[in-house]
This record gives sequence, C-alpha cells and structure tokens, in this order.
Amino acid sequence: MSHSSKPVSRRNVVQGAVLTGAALAVNIPSVAAADGSAASANLNTSGEGGLLNYTEGSAAMQPDRTVTSACQFCNSNCALSVGVRAERVISVQGAAGDPVQQGNICVKAPMMAELVHNPLRLKKPLIRTGGRKGSKESAFREATWDEALDVIARRLLALRDGGEAAAVANRTNGRLPRGTGSLVGRLFALLGSPNNTDVGPVCNDAGGNALKTTFGMGNFTNGYGTDGATGKDDLGSAGYFLFLGTNQAETHPVTFDYLLRGRARTKAKLVVVDPRETPTGALADEWIAPKPHTDLALVLGMLHHILDEKLYDAEFVERWVLGFPELKAHVAASGYTPEWAASVTGVPAESIRRIARDYAGAESAAIFCNAGISHQLGAFDTYRVMTFLAAVTGNIGKLGAGCNFMHNTWPGDLHLPELSVRTPKVTHALPVGPDYFAESILTGKPYRLKAIITQGNPLISSANTERVKEAFRQLDFYVYTGLFMEEAAYYADVILPVSSPLEYEGVYMRRDDRAIRWQEAAVARCGDSKPDWEIWIDLAHALGRRDRRNAPSYWTDAFPVAWKDYPTLWAEFVKHTPGMGGMTRQRMQKRTEPLRWPCPTSEHPGVSALYQDHPSWYEAAESLGAAKGRRFLTPSGKIEIYTGELDKQLAVAGHHALPSFYTHPEVTGAHPTIAYEDRFVVSPVNPQALTHPVKLGVKGNGAVHRDYPLMGMSGRPSVVHFASVTHWTPSGAQLNGIRLLQIHPDTARRLGIADRDDVVVESPRGKVAATALYWPGIRQDTVFLPNTFGPAQRLAQQLGGERYEAANTLTDDRYYDNLSGQQAYKCFACRVSKA
Repeated sequence: MSHSSKPVSRRNVVQGAVLTGAALAVNIPSVAAADGSAASANLNTSGEGGLLNYTEGSAAMQPDRTVTSACQFCNSNCALSVGVRAERVISVQGAAGDPVQQGNICVKAPMMAELVHNPLRLKKPLIRTGGRKGSKESAFREATWDEALDVIARRLLALRDGGEAAAVANRTNGRLPRGTGSLVGRLFALLGSPNNTDVGPVCNDAGGNALKTTFGMGNFTNGYGTDGATGKDDLGSAGYFLFLGTNQAETHPVTFDYLLRGRARTKAKLVVVDPRETPTGALADEWIAPKPHTDLALVLGMLHHILDEKLYDAEFVERWVLGFPELKAHVAASGYTPEWAASVTGVPAESIRRIARDYAGAESAAIFCNAGISHQLGAFDTYRVMTFLAAVTGNIGKLGAGCNFMHNTWPGDLHLPELSVRTPKVTHALPVGPDYFAESILTGKPYRLKAIITQGNPLISSANTERVKEAFRQLDFYVYTGLFMEEAAYYADVILPVSSPLEYEGVYMRRDDRAIRWQEAAVARCGDSKPDWEIWIDLAHALGRRDRRNAPSYWTDAFPVAWKDYPTLWAEFVKHTPGMGGMTRQRMQKRTEPLRWPCPTSEHPGVSALYQDHPSWYEAAESLGAAKGRRFLTPSGKIEIYTGELDKQLAVAGHHALPSFYTHPEVTGAHPTIAYEDRFVVSPVNPQALTHPVKLGVKGNGAVHRDYPLMGMSGRPSVVHFASVTHWTPSGAQLNGIRLLQIHPDTARRLGIADRDDVVVESPRGKVAATALYWPGIRQDTVFLPNTFGPAQRLAQQLGGERYEAANTLTDDRYYDNLSGQQAYKCFACRVSKA
C-alpha cells in the first residue's frame, strides 16, 4: 500500500495542538489535592488560533514564584515555566529561548501538574500483610522508610549469604532521574548480582546496539537545532527524511514540529513507512504501508538497488568504510531485489526503487526510527542494514543526515569513583530482556530468580502477560517502586512511593540527540515519597545496618549521604564520566536550550553531529578514549560493515555481520523465521549476559493463521499518553481513556463489526477487550491495538470507560531478538469478533 498525501501546513498542526490544549483547559476538572485544594494547568500558546489567557492581572492566579523545569513525558524534553502559588502548581507553560522548542508544548505538559496534585498518589511505604499476590484484596500496612528498607535488606542479604546473590534482579525504566541506574549498578556490584537490567529491551535498545557495532557508539547520530561547532542547522537542514516505524507527530510532537519547520525551508521530502497511517504519515509526501515485521526486507531491497545501480558514494566508502566488497557480494548473491522485497512486504517494487534513489540522491538524508523497528524479532539486523544505507551513501558524520534511532541515548553509565573494596565475583546475567524474568522464575533456567525490584510495571510492559502474572505470584519477594498502585503493586511484598518530577531538582529525561536540561524543584514532595536516587542510597545504608559479613563502611563508604543532594551527585558524574567535563550544573542552569553530550570541557560547544570531520568532534572523540585523529570509535577507526572478527562474534549467537532476511512466525505468508536452541551462550552484543543461540531462515508454515487470520500490532494510544503514567491523570483518562482498536472498515464489515462496537481481540495467548474504530488508513490484514492500558487504572472507569487487560496479553514471549533482548511486540496473530 502506498500513497502520496496532500500537503498539510505546519500551522494546522500547531493549531490542532492549541485546540487540544483549549479543550483541556475548558473541559477538564481541576485535580483535587490531598487537602481539597485544586491545581490547574494553563497551556501557554500564541499566534492565530491560540488559547485566550485571562489570568494576567488576576490576583488569584499570579504565581508566587516561577520555576524552570522540563517536561518528562517524551524525549522532546521541552523546557517548562512552572508557576507556583501557595505551594500548588497553577500554570505549566512552554519556556522561551530554545530555538527548537520555540515556546511550544503539547497536550501532555500540563499533566505534569496532575501527577503532583493527585489523590491517587502513593505517599508512604507499604508492607504486605495478607491476601493472594496479584489480588485486589491484597492487604498492606503503612511503614516507615527505615522499616521498609530493613525488610528489603534482610531478604537480599539472606539470598547473598545463601550463595544466591544472582537470584536478585532489578529492572529500571525510563522515568528515572539520570544517574539512578549507576547507583543501582554500584549496589548490585557490592551485593554480587549480575542481574541489574534496564528498560532498553522493552524500549529501543536494538538501535543503540546496531549503531555501536557499525560506528563505535550507540547513540542517535545527529542533533535538533544549531550545531555549536559550525553555527549551522543540523537535522532541520536535511534534504530528505525517511521515517520507518516512528510516529513522531504523536510521540515527539515538539521536536517533530522543528523538523517540519526545517522541511518548509528546504522543501525536503518526507517519506513515512508504517503499516497504518498515523498523524505523521498524514503530513508526509508519501506514506508506504508494508506488512508488519517486514521492514528488514524493505531496507534490504533498497540496499540492493543502491548497490546494483551504483548509487553509493564511492569516495566516502573508499576512505571510511570497511567491508564494502563483502557487502556488495552478499547482496548481489542474495536475490534481495526490489521485486523480492515487494513479494514479502506488499510494497510495489517501483516504490522501493524510488525511495532508494531519492534517499541516495539527496545531498543530505536523515533516517529516523523508533519502536516500530525496535519491537521486531530482527530488530538488531534491521537497524544494522539501515546503518549500511547511511554508510554507503555518505550520510553519516554530516549535518542533516545520520541514523537517528530513538532510544535511551545517554552514554552508558554515568560513572562514579571506583569502589575501594573487593566485590564478589559474579556469574553471567540472565538473557537480556526483562521479559526473561518470568522464564527464570517458572522454569529455573538458567537459574531461578527469587527477589525482584522494579521501577516500572512489568504487568503492562511484559509479553504474554498472563504468564508473567503467574511468575510474579510465585516469586518469593518483590519490591515495587512507583507513583500509583499500578497492576504490579498488587504482587509486591514492599511498596515504595517515589516523587514525581516537579518535586525534585536534577537531570531527568533528555532529547534523543544526547541533549539534557537542568530542572529545579517546583513543589515539596508528596507525602513521604522520595526520588529514586535517594531510595538506593538509603537502601545501601540499610544493607550496612543489617550485613553481618561486612562492616557498615562496605556499603556506606560507597554511598555517601552527601550524594542525596543531587547537585553533589551530579558533580561526581561530571568529574568521573568521559566526555562530560563541560556539563556542569552551573553551565546548564544558564542555558535556555539543552546541552549535548559529548562535551569534554567548559569551552566545548557539545556535539550535534557525531563523527563530523571537524576539530570539535575529534576533541570529543579523544575524551571518549579514541586515538588522536580517529573519526569512528570502532576497533579500526572506520565504519565496520563487515570484518572477520565481527562475523565470528555474531556467529556464536547464530547471526552474521551481513544480515539475511527472516521474520516473526506469525507474519502471514510463511516466510523464513527463527528457531531457538535449548542452550545458552554468552551474548556477543551484551557480553555480561547469556542468550539463546538461534537458527535463522527456518521455514515458517503459517498454520497459526487458520484460526488467527489477522496480524496485530501494539503501540502508543495517541499524543495524549506516554507509557502508563498518563492514564493516572484526569486529562489522560478523559481525552483518551477508551482503547480504540484501529481496523480497516472493509475488514470490520466482513467480520460483522460496526464502527464503535465493543470487540474482543484474541491471540493464542489470551484475549482482551477494545472498541472498534474504523480506520481506512491501515492495511486490511492488520489491526492496531493501543498498549499502556491496564486493569488497575481507575480514572477512565469513573468517566465511563473500562479497566482493560494489558495489550501484551496477546504477544508471545518466546520470540525476541536474541542479540539486543528486544521483545517482538509488533506482530501477533489474532482474530477480532464482536463482543
């Protein structure tokens, strides 16, 4: 499926955001605070169609003070000007001065206040006193922090002392203040457990893994706004935008608006590849709808055409690329022609050739990808082929180009001083991907987890949710940390309340382009809640109180109380982390726009385009450990498409440096797929962990489609929501509290389903409820089911909605990218029927 959309002006997009904000301000009731007072959120807008704001000059609505903060609901990382009166947030406005943001915010920003003043917030630590795990009848009692942390410390130390430190695991998520993960890693090193995991495998790790393998760094390559080294615009200057599996109009609205402004100047073409037409696709010059989970075939077909027609940049390749002859021979022998790709994807061969020609022929072309690619079985290999596209066309290391794969793009751990004590020897971690936790608990392979701490909600984000529920019922000890009584909290033995972002100072979310802001605390913490970094420091001190094997100093010296002051902690990160010497709190506080890493000195402008052939990049690269004059941070100092060493490393897990096509077995058409061996090897991409080796190219049989003929995808419900947290705000519940299943009208009518009928979506793993939404902009063989809804979410039900089972009830946890750990949420065989 392919079409060209009529042009839509940026003003229409901005007005749409303004109207949404106006509806929010007029129709959403204030959020009651615990004492019965109220908080409101004003969307600051300007220009034609803007929201009328008559709070100026109002005695009641003048803030006592205004605080500079940052929105933390997506990676646009918008600066906020937060008005506070009588210790209540009364306004949330876009801050001026950032040329990318231009004072804009989207509908989510005012919801930051709704997290602060929310009667559903957790305010005190809780300890389980009764009830079956997972039951709504679970009983808890309030506890002091010392009491709750002592319970946790005793359980963790008992496992360590019994020789089972590896049975303890932690799972972080994307809401954490920057640096919390480093503290968690430090504590786990002292404990002796390797199972300190992060959000990446349920988010976007595969892109970073592929970028590091090819270019030497796992980071979004280019930047939004002006390149400080040259004074020129970076991504806004692109001559061609290729979006694959990314709906930025809803997931990154403010930075997407910046790209649209640049496109209006440069007349750049925007091509969006997505099985359904999204608001992003509606703004594109061309929307192309491949079959779900077949992007690897599409980009292989593009690469074949570029190489076959000699559309590559021969001079750049000769100077900077290793493995080009091997790549050319591999692609020529593969048969991955545009015609072959068309037979797999359903996209016409001529469309594939046209995209390839236009991409290769543009003066500068930028690829953007997000979860639509990451949540595929072959995510790492798909991203790798995209890095090949950029490399052979010379679209890397220059402005307006690059591989802009959206993911957790902080430069790995923020470093702290070396530990002064000897830490226990650790075994290998479980296979990468926190969804493997359930397998470990239920089967004991490769060993059994007995205690888990999470900063996220595995009962929403994990594949095959019913199986995960059973695992957490059987888990010996579970600690949930969060803002609300989410689904996972009912399985917990101890619940720890965390502070919301407007309640603390520090560094939190960041733009995908490695740019960060400093934020100030706007209001006091809710109840007895604490920010995450303080929780881990206090837990270390609790371990020091309870440890009978080591002196208290074993823990307390590694976690100074002074670090509970975030500016002090941040100064330690700046001092000890390569490439961060110029990213001081003082410098960031003075800036109206974010500062990009790497930034090795106070005089350095920060890096916009990685690998740019410019002195500022070489200075930054040296600070990261590169030899003088090395442009890329690979072992060779060049782009590594193929080397014999890389091929041997990946072969251990069943892969090769030059990918071949395979896809999920539940994609229609019986394509080559994957089989997992019943043994473990050390992961070549994540060498701290084990993984299952695989056999690729196993022929699929398509038998599942006799009973489940449709392909399902899951993803973000709309611009209103970010993860599950916005479902706990009145605005989120009112604006998008109904789960709308996007289904093609012809498909729905064939199944006897009318628009807005209640429906049941079933897969071999289970079934969930939704409401049918006729959507002609989706493939007829595909349905789209919004995720992040969960049965504990009360507000939507109070407004007439339902409490929905998690969308991931339908996805299969057996299938995952064995290199990155990425879960395959983007295709599941299903059927839909009227409820």
